[in-house]
Amino acid sequence: MTRPVREVILGRRAAAERIAHGHPWVWREAIARGMDGATAGEEAEVRGPDGVLLGHGLTDPGSPIAVRMWTRGSQPVDRPLWDERIARACALRARFLENRQTNAYRVINGEGDRMPGLVVDRYASVAVARSDGDAIAKRLSELTSALWPALAASGVRSLVHRTGAKGQPPELEVLRGEPPPGRVQVQEHGVPFVVDLEHGQKTGAFLDQRDNRRLFGGLAAGRRVLNLFSYTGGFSLHAALRGATHVTSVDVSAAAHATAEESFRVAGVRPGAHAFTTADVRQFLEAARARGETWDLIVSDPPSFAPSEKALPRALASYRALHRACAEVLARGGIFCAASCSSHVDAPTFLGTLDDAALDGRALTLVELRGAGPDHPTTAAFPEGRYLKFAVLA
Repeated sequence: MTRPVREVILGRRAAAERIAHGHPWVWREAIARGMDGATAGEEAEVRGPDGVLLGHGLTDPGSPIAVRMWTRGSQPVDRPLWDERIARACALRARFLENRQTNAYRVINGEGDRMPGLVVDRYASVAVARSDGDAIAKRLSELTSALWPALAASGVRSLVHRTGAKGQPPELEVLRGEPPPGRVQVQEHGVPFVVDLEHGQKTGAFLDQRDNRRLFGGLAAGRRVLNLFSYTGGFSLHAALRGATHVTSVDVSAAAHATAEESFRVAGVRPGAHAFTTADVRQFLEAARARGETWDLIVSDPPSFAPSEKALPRALASYRALHRACAEVLARGGIFCAASCSSHVDAPTFLGTLDDAALDGRALTLVELRGAGPDHPTTAAFPEGRYLKFAVLA
C-alpha cells in the first residue's frame, strides 16, 4: 500500500538554497507550513517558498531537524531507493577497503551515504545499527529488510539495533539473525581487538579512528608513548605492536582499561609491560609536569567538548588548556597527535587551539591533518559530516 506524502513548505529562501545544494537537514524554524499533525517517519515532499519541489524526505516532528532529505526532485523514498543506496554503500566499501585484514568498519554512514539518520557498523559477524531520531526508528524494520540480504551474503550472522537513553546502559535489540555475543574479536589492519558490544560507546567502538591508529602505530618505534582518553586502547595497542618502548594509557574508566588489556593479550602483547592508569587526564598531566616526566609520542583523543554551538567558546578554551598541558610533557623532538570529534569545531578553528600561542610558544609544525577513513564518507554540502579532525604535529 502506498503511503500518503505530506507537503512541507519552507519559509526561508536561504534554507531552500541549502537543500538545493545538497544539505540534508531541514530545521524546524525554516518551515512555514506542513508539519501540523505530522508523525515520525512520514514521507514529505519539501518545497521552497516559491513552491518549487526540492525533494523528498522523512519527517521527525519531535526533533529540531524536522525533515531529513533523502532525494532530490520527485524521486520517492521507497524500497527501490533503499536497495539502490545500500548497494552503492556496499560497493563503496568493497572498492576502498582493500585491506582484507580489516573486518570492523562502517557499512552505512547516515547522511554521507544519503541514508540520513541511519548508521550501521560491522564487527566481524555482527552488524550494529543505530538510529538518529524517531523517523529512522519508525522505518527501521523496512530498512532492515532491505539491508539484511547484503549483510548476510558478506558473512554477518547478527543484525542488532543499539538503543538506550542518554546516560542509561545500552540495549541490543535483535533485528535479524541470531543473538550476538556480548564481546567479539575483530581485526583492524591485521591487529586483533576485543569489542564490548554490550557496554562499549557508540555502536561498540570508534571505527572512525581506524586509519589514524595505524598511522600512529607507524610513528611509535623506539618511542615512549602516551595515549590520553585511551578508552579501549586502540592507539596504545598499535603503538605497542609497532615497537614502542613503553606505552602509558590514561582514561577515567577502569572497565575500558580491562577491555584494552584483553586486546593486548589477544594480540600477544603482555599488558604488564605497559601502564594502564585510571585517572582524570588533566590531573594526570599536571602531576606528570610537576615531576618532569615526558613522552616522545602523545595522542589526545577526548570526547566531544562542544555538543552544541552554544558550548563552543568553553570547548575551545578546554582544547587550548589540554593542548598546552600536552605540549608541556612532550619531549624535545617529540610528536603530538591531537583529535577532535565535534562537528561544531571546524578544522581551522581546531588548529587555532594548536598554534604557537595555544602551546605557550612550543614551536611545533603541522605535518598532517586527517579525518575519518573511507568507510565514513560525507557529501560536499554537509560539513557536519566532516566532524573528525586528527592533527599530527612535530
